[in-house]
Amino acid sequence: MNPMGILKLKPLLEAFKENHPKVLMFMSAMAQQASEGGVFEMKFTSADEKVMVTNMKLTDDDMKLLHEIFNIGQ
Repeated sequence: MNPMGILKLKPLLEAFKENHPKVLMFMSAMAQQASEGGVFEMKFTSADEKVMVTNMKLTDDDMKLLHEIFNIGQ
């Protein structure tokens, strides 16, 4: 991603934080408590009630990415 693309994300991320404060609080808490081998599960329910669920077992690389993402925001 180019630097200008990252700059475009800032106002979108700020709006997301304002609209969904619990999501980022959850992700931050998860990043602090998560460890390699932990499982992160996501669920989406569409307006017509179709459900999609997936999960992933966290790897060392995933942990590095989570820590970098949340260190950038501090």
